[in-house]
Amino acid sequence: MEKTRTLFDLQRLYATDPIEADRLVFGRESDPVTRRGFLRNAGLSAMAVVLGGSVVFAKDMPAGLIPALLLEGGDEDLLAKLGKDKGLIVLNDKPFNIETPAHLLDDDVTPETRMFLRNNGLIPTAVDVNTWTLTIDGEAVERKVSFSLKDLKTKFSHHTYRLVLECGGNGRAEFDPPAEGNQWTVGAVQCAEWTGVRLRDLLEKAGVKKNAVYIGYYGTDTHLSGDQDKVVISRGVPMGKALEDETLIAFAMNGKDIPLAHGFPLRLVAGGWPASVSGKWLKRIAVRDKVHDGPKMTGDSYKVPIEPVEPGTEVPEEKLRIIESMPVKSLITYPKSGASLVPGQKLNVRGHAWAGDLAVKEMHVSIDFGTTWLKASLLPPHNRLAWQRWSAELTFPKNGYYEVWARATDSEGHSQPMVVPGWNAKGYLNNACHRIAVRVK
Repeated sequence: MEKTRTLFDLQRLYATDPIEADRLVFGRESDPVTRRGFLRNAGLSAMAVVLGGSVVFAKDMPAGLIPALLLEGGDEDLLAKLGKDKGLIVLNDKPFNIETPAHLLDDDVTPETRMFLRNNGLIPTAVDVNTWTLTIDGEAVERKVSFSLKDLKTKFSHHTYRLVLECGGNGRAEFDPPAEGNQWTVGAVQCAEWTGVRLRDLLEKAGVKKNAVYIGYYGTDTHLSGDQDKVVISRGVPMGKALEDETLIAFAMNGKDIPLAHGFPLRLVAGGWPASVSGKWLKRIAVRDKVHDGPKMTGDSYKVPIEPVEPGTEVPEEKLRIIESMPVKSLITYPKSGASLVPGQKLNVRGHAWAGDLAVKEMHVSIDFGTTWLKASLLPPHNRLAWQRWSAELTFPKNGYYEVWARATDSEGHSQPMVVPGWNAKGYLNNACHRIAVRVK
């Protein structure tokens, strides 16, 4: 796969060193005066993906000249080019980390336009569906097997599930002292509808050995360094999670091809666990006889202290555990924080709740900072590992400023805390109550 850069990466590269940018973007040396002689084939295809069409007079385009389409534009322009709602928040553009405000997550099935984006490397542009294959191998399978996209779509049963995918660092911005990483608030979560084949059906073809412990995925995203041989991220799950009904090798999202930024043409989807285990641009799954040790599986990546620690404490790796099922959590998706009411007006508040591998049993809301709680109406999930719709009608006793707090309780009796729980250096697993402001005046 040729070296590529996307939207904001191109802007930064061309602004600092346009000739070097040409080399990094297209992977070949350019003529000092024009791109003539190398801006063709893969290079033209890469640029066409970014610009939305081919460069008609490419042979006459001076070297180091940034396309005019990319000269201007802020976050709204970037979001539009990515097919995202203009209300989303760009936390980082190298790689893309884009958050969805809570009030834009009101849909039962999250549309692509309102879906958060968390990438670790650069989005691939050289995707050929006609030659794309998924290989399953590793020390814990009887045989190496490969499947084309056509094989997956014609030779196996298809299954569709709504599945919650949430970044392990969702809520990181609330940690004190501050935690490392993108400062997500509450919107790094989505519940789209995924269609594909069960991973276990493919593993049966490979013949899983009794010593199988873990699976690890490999995709085709490019490392930020541009090194084509460097793996960006390779995480995975234990065999128990890999063999669940809802763990899919997905080729469709919300009834259409998976969008490129979200893993086209193939993605591993394991709902209820950190979204980082749901590998994008999937090319290979290795079945391991040990806990997978790919990039972002070792050190302190996606791990939290085994025992509670004082904020700011450095914790050695042997005292950390890998994050598996995500904790119980909820969002207020209506109204938007800052809503204004007139005296006596009732407020119909609603949102979603989820609980990793578990279900949500009860939902409560409070308007007095958690002193008292009102039980909310709670619907069952559409299927296991989907979020659940909740709603409540609130009245406010007098004029003034209020906060509406939401608290979910899972099927094992665990409730959301009212304050940020379990400090850790990477800011994972914050499931404190979501709250919004309401004014009555």
